[in-house]
Amino acid sequence: MVGMALPEASTIWLDGALVPWHEARTHVLTHGLHYGTGVLEGTRVFETADGPAVFRLPEHLRRLERSAHMLRMRLPYSTDDLTKATAELVRANGHRSCYLRHFAFLGYGSMGIDMRHSPVTVSIASWEWQGQLPGADAGITLKTSSWRRNDPNAVPTAAKATGPYLNSVLARREANDAGYDEALLLGPDGSVSECTGENVFAVRDGVLRTPPASAGALEGITQDTVLTLARDLGLPVRVENLLRSDLYAADELFVCGTAAGVVAVRSLDDRELPAAPGPVTDRLRETYGAAVSGADPRYRRWLTLVE
Repeated sequence: MVGMALPEASTIWLDGALVPWHEARTHVLTHGLHYGTGVLEGTRVFETADGPAVFRLPEHLRRLERSAHMLRMRLPYSTDDLTKATAELVRANGHRSCYLRHFAFLGYGSMGIDMRHSPVTVSIASWEWQGQLPGADAGITLKTSSWRRNDPNAVPTAAKATGPYLNSVLARREANDAGYDEALLLGPDGSVSECTGENVFAVRDGVLRTPPASAGALEGITQDTVLTLARDLGLPVRVENLLRSDLYAADELFVCGTAAGVVAVRSLDDRELPAAPGPVTDRLRETYGAAVSGADPRYRRWLTLVE
């Protein structure tokens, strides 16, 4: 959330119990606070005709589990446990739509690089969503960051882990200070990776292209959603390495992520796009909206009803 206070809810799920928002606390010597030993998921609840529904919750929880496995963290709750806890929290907070943050981290118990003696703490928080990117309706402005995306051989970029997010925080601050909405990060080899919290797509001659995980990009669940929607619409897609010049030459650019949705790019490095949003972006944004709201029956399998 940019420039806004977090809208508080009444409760947070913490280690198996609902606790008041301001009582969900942790010790200042928490291992994850000092060393970035945590994993997270951002998930959305959308209002549908059948009540609030979490979009692609099983995929998010499986990725949380995979991320924890990569960090040698054993989650004390199963995905079934966390599914039930998620619904319990949304009901308790009375949300019709909201953002969810699933978070597992090494807690208080030991201090130092050795992570073996710190317990795993798990929390789920929910709050009313007010948007991730400013000016998203008119298209956003991107700036290629001077920071490079983390090298997958240095940190596990396939894991959605807290420590590596410092990379995104610095890149976003640099872009915002320069007057841009978001930063584009290049991989260690100079190929296009992703933005600070979104995957990026380029459209040229009707073909969608997006970078692979080997470029340091997270295997985004919204990215996978867009690829599925595009194929169902008969649009050709390619997951392949891209150069920055490929984005400059694109007819359309857009970014996508759980928090952002599908958002058109108006300019990259002060180069205006021919259309923002373009016809392909518009079509995908509309189809995505129908999928998350339950309006398109083909994608109801992606919805986990809360009530």
